[in-house]
Amino acid sequence: MANKKIPILSFFSGGGFLDMGFEMAGFNVVWTNENNETFANMHAAGITSWRAARGNNAKAEIFNTCSIEDITPEQILAEAFKNKLPEKFGVIGGPPCQDFSTGGSNAGMEGERGKLTKLFFRYILKMSPHFFVFENVRNLFNNNKHKVALEKILKIVKKQYIIDHKILNAMIAGVPQDRDRLFIIGIKKTGLPPEKRKKGVSKFSWPKNKKYENARTAYKWPTKSRFKGSPSIPQKIPAELYVNGCLLGKREEATIPNGKEYFKAYAEQIWTIEEGNTRKRSFKRLHRYRYSPTACYGNNEVHLHPFLPRRLSVREALRIQSVEDTYILPADITMTQKFQMIGNGVPVKLAYAVAKTVKNAVNQNNKNLR
Repeated sequence: MANKKIPILSFFSGGGFLDMGFEMAGFNVVWTNENNETFANMHAAGITSWRAARGNNAKAEIFNTCSIEDITPEQILAEAFKNKLPEKFGVIGGPPCQDFSTGGSNAGMEGERGKLTKLFFRYILKMSPHFFVFENVRNLFNNNKHKVALEKILKIVKKQYIIDHKILNAMIAGVPQDRDRLFIIGIKKTGLPPEKRKKGVSKFSWPKNKKYENARTAYKWPTKSRFKGSPSIPQKIPAELYVNGCLLGKREEATIPNGKEYFKAYAEQIWTIEEGNTRKRSFKRLHRYRYSPTACYGNNEVHLHPFLPRRLSVREALRIQSVEDTYILPADITMTQKFQMIGNGVPVKLAYAVAKTVKNAVNQNNKNLR
């Protein structure tokens, strides 16, 4: 069992960025769920090509495209395991965040999307996985209204699981993007001594890297430069934390998959906005030697390329989400849908870092807590 990959059930799978992180950490994603048909098609294409490049010819597909409101926990387990439960399995997922985000409806757990968070935890209790990972916006824990509702749910979950949570910025995993996300990890208490069950002892070791700790304030980042100028290269900032390595030049656009897919910008101001001016509500231009603001591209407001008169391409946006170039999206899907899916995802490197935290916790439970 030690060398056998632990199976994972993935809820709200989207393009599969969280799934990729867990596969990279040595887990086996055996069941996926995404009820947006276009996202499901992108997931299948992207994950299949990504796996093939890694020597894994297992074709990816979304196993269930219903809303989880229309699937029972019993049906999910039957689809995933054919009624033969493994010794251990995990559940991962990031329910829709619009009812919790600062720019959303603020409807919370009672909103149409917010109620899916309650359902996610209800299914956890019914399916009883060995562990789970919940991912969402930081405002779910920073907003008092949402936090109170979440803690009420977690109080019930804590009867069966050791719970820990942390708000992680993507830069802690070496991602060139200022993106905060809330992660909640639960490890089943079964087998713990009574005193540790009561205290809810955790053995979690969250992602750490001295080079990336507090990166937003630890380094002297460049501010703004004249568009089409030649800003100086920073000497002490880790190169992986600024977006320059994610960018395509004019010669590369035609040779890199999804490289020529970008929205043309016709407004005159595209020629006057400075490199690094990201304070505007729209038309935010990235700085090549600075991290990107959160890659969330609603209403086609994709960030501007630092030194070319256009918006970022699909490939550049994928790279800012730390998705490898072997993840290729179909040409017949609209750019609007591609950017929406990309903006919804967890940066793959951050997902991988969290997956390693889970793996360590599961292993420590086996050694020290049983």
